[in-house]
Amino acid sequence: MKLNTKHKLRAGASLLTLMAITLVGSAFADTSAKLIHDAEQAILEEQFGEKWAAQDIVVQKKLDALYKKHGKRPNIIHIMWDDNSFGEVGIPSLNKVRGFDTPRLNQMGRDGITFTRMYTEPSCTPTRAAALTGRLAVRSGMHTVSFPPEGGGLPGEEVTIAEVLSKAGYNTAFYAKAHQGDIEESYMHNQGFDEAQHSLYNQFPPMFWHKEGESTGTTIGYTKDRFDKKYLVDKTWRPYGYIMDIEGKKGGKAKETLPPTLENYRKINEIHQEKALDFIKRKADDKTPFYLAYWPNVYDLIVDDESEPLTTSNSTAFAQNIERLDRHIGQILDELKKQGISENTLVIAMADNGPMIEVPNAMYQVVFNGGKGDYREGGIRVAAFAEWPGMIEKGQHIGDMITVHDLFTTFARLGDAMENIPTDRVIDGIDQTAVFLEGDGNSRRDYYHVYTGPAHAATIKQQFKRVWIGGRPGLVKNDFYDLYADPREMRGMMAQMLWAWGPFDMMKRRHDNVNAKYPFTPTRHGTPFEGIENLRPETVTYQKTVKRSFAPVK
Repeated sequence: MKLNTKHKLRAGASLLTLMAITLVGSAFADTSAKLIHDAEQAILEEQFGEKWAAQDIVVQKKLDALYKKHGKRPNIIHIMWDDNSFGEVGIPSLNKVRGFDTPRLNQMGRDGITFTRMYTEPSCTPTRAAALTGRLAVRSGMHTVSFPPEGGGLPGEEVTIAEVLSKAGYNTAFYAKAHQGDIEESYMHNQGFDEAQHSLYNQFPPMFWHKEGESTGTTIGYTKDRFDKKYLVDKTWRPYGYIMDIEGKKGGKAKETLPPTLENYRKINEIHQEKALDFIKRKADDKTPFYLAYWPNVYDLIVDDESEPLTTSNSTAFAQNIERLDRHIGQILDELKKQGISENTLVIAMADNGPMIEVPNAMYQVVFNGGKGDYREGGIRVAAFAEWPGMIEKGQHIGDMITVHDLFTTFARLGDAMENIPTDRVIDGIDQTAVFLEGDGNSRRDYYHVYTGPAHAATIKQQFKRVWIGGRPGLVKNDFYDLYADPREMRGMMAQMLWAWGPFDMMKRRHDNVNAKYPFTPTRHGTPFEGIENLRPETVTYQKTVKRSFAPVK
């Protein structure tokens, strides 16, 4: 096996050279690739750059040995599902507390890593944008959960992990929930994926926006039967023409797969699972590695005993859905073993944010306080697991802070694709390969700026959190939390943490200074469903409504 130029440079670098690299702002030799990180990272690099650069030599030897063994870079599978409270899956004792079992995720934790401090963004659209771009969602204008009619989406100039890995020779595929908008540039096959079948929005429309949903009280006033019988005037106001799911290939047009009904939603969820498995089968023996983003919709909360008998002690549709998710993840892991590629495949399985506690009789806080849309731990600290036989030591519980943004940069490092990451914008993701391969205590971050929508809501540093919103001008409130002493954030502190008032203020100032130099991209708007060949008549009507909404008044 031949090492590329940057690996040769690193392998022969002296400690003095590595220190010099640190001082000029590229702390990780080839892993940093002169990326622009948030200001806080520069402070960490000044302290640990020499250590990290030396560690990267060891890590790279492991990766190059793997390359020599398999003849290609590792496959990467990122599984991410919706709205799951930390502790509900992957931990047998808490399975019993909740009344349902997740044996495959439990086993995944025993066979690899259970992350105890994986942070996401507070809701699904932002987290997915963060995973795709390695950037805080607010930077790309993707800070708000999208619902039809949207007329917006992920900007085309954002560089996704699929684009980064494609340039390095990876086969790429996306299946299931993208939730990145309904404008043409946001479709996954236009964002670097070779093939994709995905939803434009979240599960709520097909899951609840129909007669079945109204009969269960989960939706009000949507169907024609529930119209105002006497005073209704505008018959085009409701978003009947929305598209649930599309498929397409890189460089081509898209097609709607099935119209949005509850029955079709159930079919599509199974189709997504089948396509993910089929992609693994098709690419297992390929000469080049693959990256698969499989982000299943999961939930079907109108399950009844006739369509699917409830088999859990919990006896709810939610619990039934989680057990089905667990089986589906098990099928993915089994297929990797069947194809003989598990030792060259990193699998990460995680939730995208905390529970949507507004959903009746379904989602609850389990360990942490808060839920979806919340800056508290319950909204952003999620269940997460990683398995990679022979590369990841079994049975690890990682206490390091890691964020969903870090997966972008880590995947690029594993795919030998760091040079494909843009250097004209802030990349919030940090290369965390050392955590995966060297274990607990090797994270390269101890901070996280939390945004709820476009608002900078909180900042986490080490075990402490300071909340920025809702305070009082001129004097801090009980806005500080010790996440070790008070993981449920029940007792906000002030006097005990006055020493941290200034340091947190300086963190925020440094962060704001970076944001001033690299301004956030405004939310991208446009006409929905362009580039889709088989539009329904009601979809065309829907398009006209959105066009009218964004058109300037003449």
